[in-house]
This record gives sequence, C-alpha cells and structure tokens, in this order.
Amino acid sequence: MTAAAPLISLDEAEELTVRQVHELYRSHVNRSQVALMTSFGFGRELVDHAEGAWIHTRDGRRILDFTGGVGVLNHGHNHPRILAARRRFQERQRMEVHKTYFSPYVAALGHNLAQLLPADLGMSFFPNSGAEAVEGAVKLAYKYHAGRRTRILHADISFHGKLLGSGSLTGSAQSAAFRFPGIPGVATFTYGDLDSVREAVGRARDAKGGCDVYAILIEPFSASTMTECSEGFLRGLRDLCTAEDIVLIFDEIYTGWGKTGSLFHFMRYPGLVPDVVTTSKAFGGGKSSISAFVAREPVFKKAYDNLGDAMLQSTSTTYYGFGEETATAIEAVNIVVEDDYPARARAIERVLVPGLERLRKQYPDIIADVRGAGALHGVFLDGGPRILDLAAKLAPGGLARDPLLRTKLITCAVINAMYREHDVFLYYTLNGRSPLVVAPPLVAGPAEVEIFLDAFERTLAKGLTRLLTAFVKDKAVSRWA
Repeated sequence: MTAAAPLISLDEAEELTVRQVHELYRSHVNRSQVALMTSFGFGRELVDHAEGAWIHTRDGRRILDFTGGVGVLNHGHNHPRILAARRRFQERQRMEVHKTYFSPYVAALGHNLAQLLPADLGMSFFPNSGAEAVEGAVKLAYKYHAGRRTRILHADISFHGKLLGSGSLTGSAQSAAFRFPGIPGVATFTYGDLDSVREAVGRARDAKGGCDVYAILIEPFSASTMTECSEGFLRGLRDLCTAEDIVLIFDEIYTGWGKTGSLFHFMRYPGLVPDVVTTSKAFGGGKSSISAFVAREPVFKKAYDNLGDAMLQSTSTTYYGFGEETATAIEAVNIVVEDDYPARARAIERVLVPGLERLRKQYPDIIADVRGAGALHGVFLDGGPRILDLAAKLAPGGLARDPLLRTKLITCAVINAMYREHDVFLYYTLNGRSPLVVAPPLVAGPAEVEIFLDAFERTLAKGLTRLLTAFVKDKAVSRWA
C-alpha cells in the first residue's frame, strides 16, 4: 500500500508546530473546531507538560488549570502514583484483555467498589465511557423488567452523554441543538419536583393500570447547571421507585470520587441507596478511559445472573475491563480514599466560597449568582452594555436564535481575559444558564485557590465593557461564523 504523503512518526508528531497542528485538524479532524477553540483564546499554543494543577506550554507559560479536566482530573495532571501504576503494568507485560481469562484487576476493582458504596451496591461492570455506563445501567433496568415495561423517565435538566441512547436521555441545550433518534418510551419530569415525577409515573400506566416505567434516571447534583436535588426529593424518589418497582439510577459520572465533598454526592444522605449508580471521569485517575455502573445485587441477579444471560450486560464487549485501565482505576480509587479527597474538596470550598461571595457582593452588576458544592461551583455572570443585545440579534448563523448568547459572550470575555492575562484556565457549560465553572482538581490547595480569586477580582475590576472590547478585538465573534 502506497500512501499519498509520508506517514508522520511519533517523534515527528511531537515536533509539530501549532500552525501545523491547526492545518492537520482542518484537513483531517474538524475545521470548525479550530475556529471555535481559537475564538476563546485557547488552542494557540501547544502543551509541553502538565503536573498537578498546572499546565506548562511550549512557549514557557505556566497556566493554573481550574477546569479540573471537566471532572476527569480530581487527581490532577500526571499524579505520580497513577504514572507508577501504569508503568508497573507495562514493565511486567501484563495481559490487557481476553474474554476467556479472568482478570485479577476486574475482580479487585469490583470488590473495592462494593466496600465503598453503601448497602448492597456490589455488582459492577466496567465499560469505557460515561455514556456507555449510562446505557449499560438503562439496559440493565430494561432487562430487570424482562422487557415488559416500556417507559423511562429523566429530568428536564440533565446531561447523560452524547450517544444515541444517552443523548435521548439528556435534557439540555446540547441535546436541543440537533435531534438525533433515540431510544423509545422516553419522558421528562421537572428536576427536583417530586410531584412532577409522580405525575409522569401516573401517566405511564399499561392497559391493566400497572406501572409501565422501568427506570428513572437522575443526577443528584447537575454539574452542567450547578443545580442540586434536595434530600427530601431524593428520598421521596427512592420511596416512589420502591413502591412501583422502578429501577432508580443515580448518574454520578462527574460528581463521584469526592468532587462535591462526599465520596459520591448521594452518600451525604445516610441510608439513601439507588438501584444503580454510574461513574466515570475521575474514576480513571486522569489517565484511564474507564467507567462503571454498579447495581444492587437483587437487581443485577434478576437481570443477568443466569447462564443464558450472563454475557448480555456488555455495552462494549471487546474492551470491557481493559487491563491497564482497571489497574489504573484501582490505584485512583485507593488514592481518593487514602488522601481523603472528599475532605480536600471541603477544604477548597472553605476558601473558595467566601471569596466568591465577597466578589459577588463587590460586583453585583456582573455576578448574578454563585452556586455549587465542594470543589465544583458555578458563577452566573450578567450585566454589560446594552449594545450586547443588538450584537446578539445580529450574530451570524444560528447564533442569533440562542437566548443565552448575551450571557455566553460575557462569560467568554471573562474566560478569555483570565487565560490571556492571568494564566488561569476556566470553562463554561452549554447547559442551563451557562455558568462559568470553577472546578479545581482536588490536588489544588488554598494557595492555588487564592491565585484564582486574585486573578478573578482583577479581571472583574476591568469592567465588562473593557473585557468585551478586548474579546471582540481578538476577533472572537467573527471566528464563530
């Protein structure tokens, strides 16, 4: 086989310039992605290395990463114990995956999850991504009812993934941008409103008046909107699901492993146990692409614990329980426990929340609200010159139809200034009211939080007019066309 151009070696890839990377992305990955990311001031330099809460670029910048890898980096970048665990696996030439050999890593990881999760949440399966974990949990719930029930409920604000199945269970701005086909029988309830859930269940009755809902899917803490279910709602949901024999699924893909101040967000409420919980992101220690759905033993047994159905639980047969990934997750979980990551999140909160509240009071015309828990907070920005309303109406393409475009422009201007002028890396969500997300890795300490707060205060002190002017001069809006 003859290639039209020489193949790029690993050594050559590591020497590519940012201009060359952009051109290769435009040609072979996604042209619009280059335009979009460079509009925010990102993507204009390449990373040399990263460690802990810090990113070091090739041109010598040292950037404080307060994105937390969008939930992936509770352990920070390149945690030494995670690197050591992966080296050990490689140096000993361990076998990666084979269905006819049982894996000691899968066995140990399943055991560890069972010890850490409450009650009889003890049966685990390990796919590759959070979306696969959600789909595996939903598939288990459907099989639990042997296909006799046809409805599944999810909240109106939620993010569960972008696959066809998980995407159809996502109630967010991202899912509304373009409608893909999804699984049948999906219905929605109002997040945090138990009466809304009861009404949705009441509407889903079969011909004999029996319940036709096989699962209810909920994020106890919505990381994309910074909205939290009350304890009363979650306990009421548990009671309803028990009474109607509905499989209750908690999605803790973002909030697991200490992020909000407890090991999993729902575990702050003693005795509250879902039928299935999903996890991913930080579960892999920032290096391993792995997820899990963990079911209560009676639910799992009814669905899959027989010779005929033992292999039906797979969502990703070939790469389930990939050796190096499960070995990494074992070490990642042990680090979380030994270094008490929930306590680390609470320590970050004790510095972060008073600082954000002080800035909210100092700049009430810019900061409309601050919400969150532990090391996961959203800052809701507003205000700015009225000309923004006209700019939003005249925006190119479909952007003018976005009711939150004004808010997003303000938030992007702040993110751009924080990154370009203060070397602090932040992001905002596309869901809900598009908050600016402050979510440091759990290896960050008070000093890093103070660096962020100082930079944020200096940025806000410039005023939105100057921030927006600088953002527009950076040709951001024109790049969105």
